[in-house]
Amino acid sequence: MTTANAGQPPTARIVTQKLGAMLKVELHTHTADDPIDRIPHTALELIDRAVVLGYDALAITLHDRQLDLRRLMPYAADRGLVLIPGVERTIEGRHVLLLNFQQGADDVRTFRDLARLKSRELGLVVAPHPFFPTSFCLGTDLARHADLFDAVERNAMFTRTINFNRRGESWAARHGKPVVGNCDVHRLWQLGTTYSLVDAARDADSICSAIAAGRVQVKGRPLAWTEVARIAGVMARGNLRPVSPRTRVDRSAGRIDVNDGGVLEMR
Repeated sequence: MTTANAGQPPTARIVTQKLGAMLKVELHTHTADDPIDRIPHTALELIDRAVVLGYDALAITLHDRQLDLRRLMPYAADRGLVLIPGVERTIEGRHVLLLNFQQGADDVRTFRDLARLKSRELGLVVAPHPFFPTSFCLGTDLARHADLFDAVERNAMFTRTINFNRRGESWAARHGKPVVGNCDVHRLWQLGTTYSLVDAARDADSICSAIAAGRVQVKGRPLAWTEVARIAGVMARGNLRPVSPRTRVDRSAGRIDVNDGGVLEMR
């Protein structure tokens, strides 16, 4: 439950949690601090947008660098938002979300490193867009290292007719892994179409533990093709890299090409 406080800035809020209330959570976002992708919004702007959309918790997951959240936590806390430490780490060429590890996440380069990290620290390991048709996605490495993963992502990039999440969700069901909903935010307007509802207390440790235990539901909607084209256009300007000179939607491979820019690959 959220109530306004006249003594606080317009975006601030005081939050009390009802017994059994579910927390709205996003675990896969990028900001202007990202060392690889060109992102226009700051972390503060992302926090403000999440608050407007009613989120309770947010992870900022830059590529290959865990952002120091200490300067942001008071700002987020004043607005009722829990920040979760995280990084989208490239491990043996594959993207993996490492969440709520207090130290060592930036040093993980191999799956053996990840196993060592998990053996000494509590945290949450999520497989992002694992079977999307890109070179950075886990693919068969997910099964090869199944014991290292706590959850599988349902990525917001899907339509009514094309949905590369299905294989990952089927894999998660067979292996008893929960599914989380993420938007992989590179622009603020991407936030909110798919998200997780987590049955947990309002802190990062409790949220990650609840997800690992399966106390999570995914909510979301398919994107319209106009939204897909908008995202693909953004990616073509710097967040995706061209891998083919063709211009088409390849429904068998699931690659989307826009304006003769080449087949685009998620980063």
